Amino acid sequence: METTGTWRSLAWLLGIWALTRVILLLFVFKVYVFPGPDVTSDVSEIYQGWYEVLRTGTFPLDDVTWQYPPAAALAILSPALVFWLDYPSAFFVLAFTADLVVLLLLLYAGLRPGRSLRGVWVWVAGVPLLGPTVYARYDVMVTAVAVAALLAGTRHPRVLGALAGFGAMLKVWPALLLLAARRRAAWGWAVLTAGVLSAVFALAMPGAFAFLGFQRDRGTEVESLGALVFHVARQYGWDGQVLLNYGSVEFLGPYVDVVSTGALALTGLSFGWLLLWRLRARRFDPHTLADAAFVAVLMFTTTSRVISPQYLVWLVGLAAVCLCFSDSRMRLPVALVLAAAFVTVLEFPIWFAHVVASDALGVTLLFLRNGLLVLATVLAARTLWRSTTQRPAPACVPAQATRAKETSLPS
Repeated sequence: METTGTWRSLAWLLGIWALTRVILLLFVFKVYVFPGPDVTSDVSEIYQGWYEVLRTGTFPLDDVTWQYPPAAALAILSPALVFWLDYPSAFFVLAFTADLVVLLLLLYAGLRPGRSLRGVWVWVAGVPLLGPTVYARYDVMVTAVAVAALLAGTRHPRVLGALAGFGAMLKVWPALLLLAARRRAAWGWAVLTAGVLSAVFALAMPGAFAFLGFQRDRGTEVESLGALVFHVARQYGWDGQVLLNYGSVEFLGPYVDVVSTGALALTGLSFGWLLLWRLRARRFDPHTLADAAFVAVLMFTTTSRVISPQYLVWLVGLAAVCLCFSDSRMRLPVALVLAAAFVTVLEFPIWFAHVVASDALGVTLLFLRNGLLVLATVLAARTLWRSTTQRPAPACVPAQATRAKETSLPS
């Protein structure tokens, strides 16, 4: 890439990133009010409540909304580092900082030989598509850890493993980053990191693993793929309810347990497919690690009983890493994820009341968003399978070279 074009592209990238992030900060600091429910209430009410409990040296044992691995406490406690600000303001600043860290990591990777700045553009454009929710959840911090792990993974498997293990103790899903890891060092360091953190938290703070029971008892959240069954059923007299349950708005009533079990079965089938792919994979290019992680998290997200808006932050981050590699074939699935991100901000928070009411607008938005995720999942999985399960065909010898060789042989 020529120097002038590179600098021009960088100037646009940084300018658009700065403009969009200032707008997000204006929304979370409530200089301007974003349409729909207040997305920052999770920080000022739920996170800050957990913070007050965690700082006493125990996990929130009596709060069923605490459904995260023990290292999540570090994210919730992190605003104490910015002690001169109140809790919500400090949290927003740290979320913004995590966003900046991802940008810098992707820039560093994208400017290396054989890489591309397309991944940076995915992050720059994808985050604002989700609206201020990105800065009002700790998922952007977890995504920063995951992006760092994948970018280090091709050359530093121990760093990949350590960061994946740490990320898994923050929010489980970064464990999927190891799917295509081929060196034992990556797995070893992941297990070691997760094990040490588990032991430290178990010994130091009561209730480190209480989250497992709370997570098990969750139902079908109104934005999930399975929830579409009940959104349609409500039009024909289904007599269930929509209530705040286990920290999210869920369906409660007849057959909800059946649909929730079906979602878990789909997740199980997805993991089975991923295991089969891993056993059949024969070709591992530098981008395969990121592509496989993208596919795995897509499957996990799409089939989950809960598809919260912040889950899309994970996908945008992994999609950005994929397109940092010039040879990645995930361009169409990445485009579908970006489209899903835009529809997500429409269904939450802008028109979330319509989703809860299961009216025509709400149901249409959910069918569109979840349909985009399903299509992205299927296409990404097919692309990964086709590009890795077959060995590259041997190079053909040009006909002229063959004839020349035959002519040169002694008769």
